[in-house]
Amino acid sequence: MRRRQPQSLPRLWLFTDERVPDNDLIAAITHLPKGSGIVFRHYGLASAERRALIGRISLLVRRRGLVLLLAGERTLGQSASGYHNPSSRRHHTGLATYAAHNAREIAQANRRGADMIFLSPVFPTRSHPGAPTLGPMRFAALARLARCPVIALGGMNASRFRHLKPLGAYGWAAIDALT
Repeated sequence: MRRRQPQSLPRLWLFTDERVPDNDLIAAITHLPKGSGIVFRHYGLASAERRALIGRISLLVRRRGLVLLLAGERTLGQSASGYHNPSSRRHHTGLATYAAHNAREIAQANRRGADMIFLSPVFPTRSHPGAPTLGPMRFAALARLARCPVIALGGMNASRFRHLKPLGAYGWAAIDALT
């Protein structure tokens, strides 16, 4: 299967999580290396609060040379580089990334023209306690099905990424390891 080549896509991604206080999230963003990415989720925030937080994050993104993807409402996307889990690529420009947990979801992301797939959970994670994990070998088997770069998510850190890189991980994403 032909794989799309990454075009300076971030290898390190921070997923936002409403469990993390806003000030801790902002501090984590200020410590991300230049060229890293952020997937802004915060689905439960009221629209005004969500806009205010995305505004703070957008300023940091521009100043620090980061990439910002938005999950959820498209209307917040003026400062975003793209979207995470968009229903269609037709409605926007920029990056389109998708979450996948199995072969069916990877095939769906491939059909939608994903620029990148976040494959999870590789290891146990606090954000999804008790969820079944892929482990390194299942991760490797699934990553081979993707036609684009695959980011390892779920219980990830830099050390685990070094072990998964030869198995098909283009990069890694986290919440706790980066906040």
